[in-house]
Amino acid sequence: MHADLDTALRNPVPDTLTGRLREFGSVRGRAARFDREVSPFGGMPLAPTHDDWSDLAVLCGPGNPVVLVRAGDGPPELPAGWELERAFPGVQMDGSGVPGEPDDDAIELGPADRAEMAELTARTEPGPWLARTAELGGFLGFRHDGRLIAMAGERMRIGGPGAAGATEISAVCTDPDFRGKGLARRLVGAVAAGIVARGERPLLHASAVNTGAIRLYRDMGFVVARDMRFDLLRSPAGRPAGRPGSRPPSARCSVEPTSA
Repeated sequence: MHADLDTALRNPVPDTLTGRLREFGSVRGRAARFDREVSPFGGMPLAPTHDDWSDLAVLCGPGNPVVLVRAGDGPPELPAGWELERAFPGVQMDGSGVPGEPDDDAIELGPADRAEMAELTARTEPGPWLARTAELGGFLGFRHDGRLIAMAGERMRIGGPGAAGATEISAVCTDPDFRGKGLARRLVGAVAAGIVARGERPLLHASAVNTGAIRLYRDMGFVVARDMRFDLLRSPAGRPAGRPGSRPPSARCSVEPTSA
């Protein structure tokens, strides 16, 4: 694995938001956070300083949630005022050996499909899905009798583009009435094929307790690369102090929070 990409994959949010998806979030110092209507994810260096925590607090706003994404096998050491609300141990799965397989039945999902995409994710809970998540693009789906019954797409884009990059496959979900038919496998293969066609590496994250999904992805050729943490934190309730002489956060950091 490319050394620089390996480093970025251990801490994917800052790399994503200072790179190919910079329009979907905010960066302050070494901390980064997706816009609240896109994703609850945030990130900062694996060994954060006091300034890093202060910058993340400013990006979040007082008393707001953020899911801190990073490599590791234990919760972070929190400075005063921060709260750990829930821990989500996970794994990162590398698809370097996954060729992917286009699927003629998979349809590209766009703005006209967003209401159905939101409804499907609300019923299946594949992970965070917010008002603007669909704008990240790259979503494919299957319909049955006109109804959206399964989908998968892309989320974080790390490094790259091209051979030095990886793209995360996300929002893999199937209507309960249509499970057991291999639809998720086909969609993951189709999304992976698009990523590979760009010269990039497919990437997946899964909950450590979701053994069924991990087994499916292993069977497709993905391998567990590392343990990851997805820790739901709440920022200090008081107004973040920020750094001396620093500018206030941008207006988009003060939008109403959404559920993480």
